[in-house]
Amino acid sequence: MLAFADPDLDNGPRTDRSATMRMCAVTRQVQPIGELIRFVVAPSGEVIPDLKRKLPGRGLWVSASSQTVAEAVRRHQFSKGFKREVRVSPTLPADTEALLVRSTIDALAMAAKAGQVISGFGKVEDALRSRQARASVAALIHASDGATDGIRKLDALLRQNAGINDESNEFPVVTALTSEQLDLALGRSNVIHAALLAGPASKTFLSRSHILVRYRMADADKTAGNAAQNSPIETVRTRTKQD
Repeated sequence: MLAFADPDLDNGPRTDRSATMRMCAVTRQVQPIGELIRFVVAPSGEVIPDLKRKLPGRGLWVSASSQTVAEAVRRHQFSKGFKREVRVSPTLPADTEALLVRSTIDALAMAAKAGQVISGFGKVEDALRSRQARASVAALIHASDGATDGIRKLDALLRQNAGINDESNEFPVVTALTSEQLDLALGRSNVIHAALLAGPASKTFLSRSHILVRYRMADADKTAGNAAQNSPIETVRTRTKQD
C-alpha cells in the first residue's frame, strides 16, 4: 500500500507520474489506477472526471463503478475529500459514463483510421474463415442491439476456426457499444459486426472498452453469481448476450 500525506488526494499528475495504486475515497480500498477514475475541480468549482489523468490540480480517486460514483455524490464525498465547497452535478455518474462511451468510440475510430478494423458481417466472416486473415484478428465486436442470429453465427465460426480449446486462449468479444455508436466510430451506417485487427490502436480500444464495462458492471460482478453472463466483454468460451 502506498503511503500518502492525504490518502484521498494526489498532488497532481506532474508530481505523481510513477504512482500505480491509489485509494478509493468511497470504499477506502487501494487499487490499481486502471480500476479507478480521477476527479478534479474545474476552475468553475465543478467536479469533473479526468479520464486521461492529465488535468492539473489535486485529484480525488473513486472506483470505476457507476454505483460507487453515485455513492460519492450521495455522501458528499467530493466536498469532504477536496476539503472545500465544490459543485457536484447529480448526474455525475451518467455524465462520467457518457465520457467513457465517447472515449471508447474515439479509440475505435482511431483503430479504423489505422486500418485495424474490418466491418460488415460478410467481411468479418471471410476473415474468420481465412487462416491467414484470422491470425491477425484480435477481437470481435458486435453491436449491443444487434440480432442474436448473426452474433451467434460469427461466434460459432470463431470457436470452430480459432483453435480455442482451453482457458489459456480466451478471445475477446466486445458488445459494449450500440449500432449507432459503431456507426459514429466507423463513419458508415448500420454497423452490427466488426473484427479488430492486432495493433497499438486496437489495444487502446480494448483497454477503454474494459474500463467502460468495469464502470457499468463492477457492482453487478460483486453480487451476481452469473456475472460473466452479463458482461459486454466476453470470450468465445462464455459467449452470452448482453442484458
